[in-house]
Amino acid sequence: MSLHPPESQRSQGFALIAVLWLIAVLGMATMVALRVISFDMELTSAKVHGSRARNIAEIGIAVGSNPVVKRADPILHHFDEAAGGGYDVKILSEGGRFNINTILLHNDTALLRDLFISWGLELNTAQAITACLADWIDADDNVSLNGAEKDWYESQGRINQPFNRPFYNIDEMRLVRGMELVEAVRPDWRNWFTVWSSGSLDLNDAPAELIAVAADVSVELAALIPRSVCGQDGVRDTEDDVLFTSPKDALALLGVDINSRPDLAQRFTVNDTTTRIESTGTAGSAKRRITVVVRNRTGQPALLDRFEEIIP
Repeated sequence: MSLHPPESQRSQGFALIAVLWLIAVLGMATMVALRVISFDMELTSAKVHGSRARNIAEIGIAVGSNPVVKRADPILHHFDEAAGGGYDVKILSEGGRFNINTILLHNDTALLRDLFISWGLELNTAQAITACLADWIDADDNVSLNGAEKDWYESQGRINQPFNRPFYNIDEMRLVRGMELVEAVRPDWRNWFTVWSSGSLDLNDAPAELIAVAADVSVELAALIPRSVCGQDGVRDTEDDVLFTSPKDALALLGVDINSRPDLAQRFTVNDTTTRIESTGTAGSAKRRITVVVRNRTGQPALLDRFEEIIP
């Protein structure tokens, strides 16, 4: 009597195993195909929503650029629940940031030095970076004390630097020797500077940190100015805002006499005519932000800068 199954039964067993294996492979292939299709659908949806969010942000820019629209106007904030999208627009004074070119051209190196020190840099390092910034925009190749001119940049393999002219945009500041140290202690340093404002710091829009450095007072004391501007409700861009009409009145709150400290007074202004308009468009889960900088928004506006961002 044979202990082995007939040949036909063995063949059937192998065939069954092959069929099961094929089913498993087809199942895995189907799952992969479904994942790919799902990914493609999500990608397509993201592109569609992203494009729509950008278009909505463009609408917000058009609204914010209208000279009759005020900063506290509710039309700057719109959301359509049925469509699942909307825009949120902010109108800001570009003077709420330090104009790096004005500071350097006025040789106000003390302001930059104090700013870098307040961010955590040592005195010698702050002075050296300030000198390098000054060397970058001056018209000659004479090296300032602890500064950097053509020879140093060439030793680093960088040709035709420094540019020996004012900065055209804030990102050019990253090219200056030592700015990597600033970025290490203050990654958001770009939010503190501009090249587009009229020059001085707008006391009606500047945050307390900037006012404190420029006025040589504590941040707690400097906070009196934005708090006063916000009015009783403590919220900016509402109907009870109280704007200063002169730097003298604002600085008086800080105990700064502009007659005895003209060096501090020249750092400030009120109601800068250069405006930053930020429009964030939303469509589904996608967000896009468009920012434009315009001069003389309420008269004959001139576009100075424009850039777009993808908001996570």
